[in-house]
Amino acid sequence: MTEPTRAPHPQEALLPAPPAAGKRFTRPTERTRGGTERTREDSARTREDSARTRAAGSERGRAGARKGAREAAASLPVARIVVDTPLPHLDRPFDYLVPAAMDAEAVPGCRVRVRFAGQLADGYLLERLAESEHEGRLSFLERVISPEPVLTPEIARLARAVADRYAGTLPDVLRLAIPPRHARVEAEARTPVRRADLPADLPGDTDADLPGDTDADLPADTDAAAPAEGDEAGRHAAREQTRPTPVSAYAGPWEAYPAGVSFLEALAEGRAPRAVWTALPGTDAGGPAWPHAIAAAARATLEGGRGVVVVVPDGKDVALVTEALGDTPHVAITADLGPAERYRRWLKALRGEAGIAVGNRPAAFAPVARLGLAVIWDDGDDLHAERHAPYPHAREVLGLRAHQAGAGLLVGGYARTAEATALVETGWAGPLVPDRAAVRARAPRVRPAGDDAELARDQAARAARLPSVAWRALREGLEHGPVLVQVPRRGYLPALACRHCRAPARCSGAPPTRPATEPSNTGPSNTGPSPTEPSNTGPVCSGPLALRGGHAMPYCRWCGRIAGDWRCPSCGGNGVRAVIVGARRTAEELGRAFPSVAVRTSGRDGVLARVSGAPSLVVATPGAEPVPAGGYAAAVLLDGWALLGRPDLRAAEETLRRWANAAALLRPAGELVVLADAAVPAVQALLRWDPVTFAERELDDRAELGFPPAVRMATLTGPAAAVRETLAGADLPPGAQVLGPVPVDGGQERAMVRVPRHLGSALARALKGASGVRSARKAPEVVRVNIDPLDLI
Repeated sequence: MTEPTRAPHPQEALLPAPPAAGKRFTRPTERTRGGTERTREDSARTREDSARTRAAGSERGRAGARKGAREAAASLPVARIVVDTPLPHLDRPFDYLVPAAMDAEAVPGCRVRVRFAGQLADGYLLERLAESEHEGRLSFLERVISPEPVLTPEIARLARAVADRYAGTLPDVLRLAIPPRHARVEAEARTPVRRADLPADLPGDTDADLPGDTDADLPADTDAAAPAEGDEAGRHAAREQTRPTPVSAYAGPWEAYPAGVSFLEALAEGRAPRAVWTALPGTDAGGPAWPHAIAAAARATLEGGRGVVVVVPDGKDVALVTEALGDTPHVAITADLGPAERYRRWLKALRGEAGIAVGNRPAAFAPVARLGLAVIWDDGDDLHAERHAPYPHAREVLGLRAHQAGAGLLVGGYARTAEATALVETGWAGPLVPDRAAVRARAPRVRPAGDDAELARDQAARAARLPSVAWRALREGLEHGPVLVQVPRRGYLPALACRHCRAPARCSGAPPTRPATEPSNTGPSNTGPSPTEPSNTGPVCSGPLALRGGHAMPYCRWCGRIAGDWRCPSCGGNGVRAVIVGARRTAEELGRAFPSVAVRTSGRDGVLARVSGAPSLVVATPGAEPVPAGGYAAAVLLDGWALLGRPDLRAAEETLRRWANAAALLRPAGELVVLADAAVPAVQALLRWDPVTFAERELDDRAELGFPPAVRMATLTGPAAAVRETLAGADLPPGAQVLGPVPVDGGQERAMVRVPRHLGSALARALKGASGVRSARKAPEVVRVNIDPLDLI
């Protein structure tokens, strides 16, 4: 982990000094102490005088430390602490003295409490040292909160790399990586575990850069992190003698992939293969195949004596992987667990009681020992993007972690993102694609249906909002099992328009505004509203109107006002019509069309995990589709224009991802109707079930237009003056392009900075430095810095 050459005392926190340089601290030896330190006396003094001066200063420091009857620990008395502070200019470790009474508990990785800038603050102990390079007096640790070493060296290095990559701070990343402490759980007895048969740690690089982040890309050899030839031969022979089952015994889910079995064998042999995996579609009696494929890869890694981290979008996917793992020792860490249970499972991974950790976004930091494989499923799902600073993406976190630990990486999904394709294009990862014969046997039969043409001439379509081809697919599918209907929008009618002129229906009310309270010498005015009372003299809200139900009044989605008296400002009409139909309204329409069939909904208000194989209509929003027993007999993807027409850089990629995830839940060769034009590239990719070619073209288009992942781009959002000040103070790398600032919602502005891919690290350093300068000056306005965000447009 990169550390400063000097760890200042917390009293220096009030000084607007820039962060210290990134030189690694070297513990002084007896032979070099006093000879390598720079003296503050006149340069004419000899080294002997300098040594005597420093020794005297150290003695005074120790005497001051003993004041108040507190003695420092006899061995390694200096503790290097990362203090939990949100200030960017203090993102560096600080040195403290360890009291003799805390010597046994103050272990590297434990939680501590220190006095920092006059206040008590929590932190983590990074390491113990023989002496500090700080020349002044050191404060003592206030107390050891817990002797549990929750911050492992691997996670500390990873957190530092993530913070540097995303222009963030180490404390911010540690808040994401380590769950809050639960004292009762921590005191529970440990479960004994046998780890004697595990091999020694495999060597791995500590460089935190992924391909394209440095001037020279990483080598394409996926075995670069393997041990030396002689050691590897001995370990391989030992594993062959102790391996209980051959890889072929659980390689079934990978047999349809030409390189699948070789991938498992590499994991079982302790190597570090990196692959971008395009999964086969289709759901049969055993459910989707992808959880079983991940379970097989995890078992192969365990056979090699190493651990596994699996990150999936949500709890529904965690349950699928957990079921596929069966009795293989693992822990499931999800966000919906209570604080006690989440910490209990996290500690099991930390203490080596489980070799596999499965979970959603925070599980990327799970403290699994001797990591051999990191897996992320459906990396295009926006649930993998962290909502808190520094906003890392789970795919990038796992990529950094696999690179640092010399572990394998598996990026999987039915569709492929441009970022995953870039890993293949640079040679850092290899493609893991199925045989085309297997794809043809399992892919659904896709039938596109143009919305406007069908609805214009089809009476049934006007009644049920479905063209005739979709109507037939629903009716025939219900004869054999459940049928899925995917609706892009939740709710009832999330957007309305005037029934006569079709102008968008918007709120005409003025939301109450509270004027600023300013001191006045004239006293309160007798006219006009009181300074503390709201006034309705502000601008018109103009928010979109919506309906919550069939008999409800229109309401504003922004201010919540009931718009029962709404009139169209264009034509004066007071009637409304639906512009966008949500999932609940769709379920209501289908219930009238199929009165004898059960209609179930799954969405934000309640997600169904599974449905039976009995005939039923399942109306779901993207990502909330329940897993059917034996697969869906048919599926209809409604309102394709609502997904494809979004003003978003990733609109086409995200549309194909959502469609592919729904289509993969069908039985092999099931019928799929998509309401979109057949000429759209995303529809063509779905027809041929060729997400790889689509992703390659998407990457080429972004490279031509200068968008990530072909470049690195940062957004700065905040008050106009603060954004401009940050840009002016940033030492941007040569060739950086500044776009904006432009106004955004909330009265703020946003600027974008674009640099070539290999200058991404320099961009992050520049923006972090500018944020640190503003923090040291105690600037009141906050500027949000986001590297490669998902919502660029």
